[in-house]
Formats: sequence, C-alpha cells, structure tokens
Amino acid sequence: MRKLYIPISVLCLLLHTTVNGQEPGPVEPAKKDSVPQSKGEVTYPKLQIKGLFQARYLVSTTKDVDVNGLHHSDGTGTDNNFMVKYMRVQMRAQISRRTEVAVLANLADFKSDPKTKVLENAYLKYTFSPKLAITVGQFRPWFGIEETYPIDIIKSLDWSNQYLEFGKLGWASFQIGMAATGEVNLGDMPFSYSLSVVNGNGKNQVADNDNGKQYSTRLVFGLSKKYGVNLGLNGGIGEVMKKQVHALGVDLSGNVDFGKRWNLDMQLEAKQAINHNLYYALNEEARTSKLSDYLVRGIYFLPNLRYEVNYYNLSAFELSCRYEYIDPNYKLNANARQTFTPMFGLEFLKNYGARIQLGLQLDRYKKQTPNTNEYNRNLFIVQVQSRF
Repeated sequence: MRKLYIPISVLCLLLHTTVNGQEPGPVEPAKKDSVPQSKGEVTYPKLQIKGLFQARYLVSTTKDVDVNGLHHSDGTGTDNNFMVKYMRVQMRAQISRRTEVAVLANLADFKSDPKTKVLENAYLKYTFSPKLAITVGQFRPWFGIEETYPIDIIKSLDWSNQYLEFGKLGWASFQIGMAATGEVNLGDMPFSYSLSVVNGNGKNQVADNDNGKQYSTRLVFGLSKKYGVNLGLNGGIGEVMKKQVHALGVDLSGNVDFGKRWNLDMQLEAKQAINHNLYYALNEEARTSKLSDYLVRGIYFLPNLRYEVNYYNLSAFELSCRYEYIDPNYKLNANARQTFTPMFGLEFLKNYGARIQLGLQLDRYKKQTPNTNEYNRNLFIVQVQSRF
C-alpha cells in the first residue's frame, strides 16, 4: 500500500494548487478547439502551434505481474512506475484558403527505439468544399469513433484494446496513404463520409512491405441532433502478401443533457477483421491454409457522466467505466480478454486545458498463460495532462 501513497500525495498537491486561481462562474458552453477566422484580409501562411503533456504513475496490484501486464513466475518485473506517455507538439500551417499542412510528433517516444515512432501526423489537406477534402500523407484513416478525436479528450484513460489491435492490422491509428472526406445533408439528416487507401503497415515506414493496399470507408448518419445520436458504418477490403483481407465495424454514439450541469455521453462500437498479423506470425506447418480462419472480434461500451462545476479553476467532474471484450483468434483458439476501466477525472481550465484522472484497468482472460501478457491483472493509474 505504500506505493499508493505517492500518487495520492501528488494528487492532493495538484488539487490544492490548481483549484485556487479564478472566481466561480456560471456554466458556460464548451468552446470549439479551432482557429478563429479573421473577417478582414488574411495573410498566409497562418501558423498554429499546440502541445500535449501527459504523464502517469502506475501500480500493478497483482502479484508477479509487471506494469506492462507481463507475468513473471520468478517474481521479477517492475510493479510500479512513473512514465511520460505523451509530449506532443503539433503545428498546423494554413498556407492558403483551401490548403493546410499539419505535423504532429510525440517526443516521449524517444524513450525507446524511435524507429517507426515519434512522427505521427504529417499530411497535406486540400479542401474543395465542405463536401470534399483530400488528405495525403501520414494520418489516421477513419474506421470508428476513436479515430475522430485526439487522445487528450478521450473519455477514458487510454485507447481501447480494439483500437490498438486494428491499428496493428492497418485499419486504424496512423497510416500512410490518402483519403477523401466530406459532409452533406441527406434531407434533414447530417451525413459525413471518409474513403481511404493506405499502405497498411503503420507509420514512418520507408516503403510498403508488399504491393497490396488497404481500402476503407466510414459513413456516419446523424440520427438525432437533440441527443447527438450518430450511427457509424465501417468497412474495408485489401490485400496483404497477395491474400485478401477485410474488416467490418459498426458504432453508435450519443449524449443526453440533464439540466444545465449534467451530461451523459455514450459510445458503443463493435468490429471484426481478418487477423493477418497472427496468420503470418505462425509457421506454415502450424497454421491452416485459409487466412479467413484467423479472425479478431471486439466490442466496447463507454458511458461517461459529466458534471459542470465551474468553481475557481475546476471546470468539471467526469466518471466513466469502459467495458471491453476482444478475442484475437476467436474462431480457432478462442481466448477472450475482458477489460473493465473505471475512471474518475477532474477537468481544469476549460476544454481539458488541465486534467487529473484516477482509475483502474482490470483485465480478465478466459485462459491464463504464465510468463506471457495473457494473464489476469489489476492496474492502478494516476494520470495528469495539460494542453497548451
């Protein structure tokens, strides 16, 4: 229990110094995180620089399991750790009325081998109209809810296991390629779309690892403006090492206001895809002849309850609990992983200018394997971040 005194002491100090600083105010609508447009003559290029600092303290409360989830039968391994997860620097250059160039780098990735890391976004975007914009370079293709917002405003402690798994398969996270996006109205219903073609072998690669490409699309239908209900349909096909791959997904999101201060935001997402990484990681004699036998399937549900405080620097309380289910090989060798992530958060300075989060990550496997990451664990997390 002595390990828990460190984050609790740090938390008390942060609360004392951050809460005091401004007069209490009424509830204010959330401000859009965008560059204000000048009504007069605009001089190009227009530069915008932003950043994100995010650090955490981790304590594994499960015997013989380290902070990365690896089981050690010999009792070795680190069960508590301070770490800097993100030190992001972002620059956007509006070089004309229609053309934008963006760069995003995570300097915290220098703590390990920076190859295929550090540089995250590096793209050029040309907007013909709200109905059509073309993006070329390294970016995140839309294939679900999580691809549409940055890590610093996520309603939990980290990305879902599903997002991370589909990123490894080339459908999500940062990829190299091009995309077309846009928004239109289908009658009274808002509609947005994304069409992407990417190499599919991740970020910062010298070249594609084969001649195949991965094609994906995301369609979002605004079913209810009052409750922010959006239905997303995701699909993708492609070729990896001359074999056909595919992925499917569906998601639903919405939010409900309870008076002026309370808000409930909800996300539900399910995906399935061919797990070609697992297939090619096996020896030929150890795998079946069909790539389609290796399937990954996942689902998560994330409700987030928010209460607007506006007391000095303290803006809001947030309480969420994400439930996840994912199985990387459910058809041939099922070993489902279920993860519960309860989180309590404090927001300061509006628009997540500063944030403190406390939470747990509880992992449960259908079958445990000693000396691997497929082992039950409980992880305590204190996380602090600041956007600037």
